[in-house]
Amino acid sequence: MTRLKLGPLPDDKPVKLTLELPACVHRDLTAYAEALARETGQPPPEPARLIVPMIERFMATDRGFAKARRGLVKNR
Repeated sequence: MTRLKLGPLPDDKPVKLTLELPACVHRDLTAYAEALARETGQPPPEPARLIVPMIERFMATDRGFAKARRGLVKNR
């Protein structure tokens, strides 16, 4: 089985998030939540709970963002 980039989600206090997603993105989030549940043996999380960890992971692995961020810190 392919390893997913996200692991088990931390059990922290939920934050209300309001945004509109295309239906296809919501379907993909739902499918990802189901795949994550199969991989971790936990119940599938609400699709909205995946958004923050996915964005965090994306930013943490984006080399261009890391370089730009270092440049911003140096200029302060």
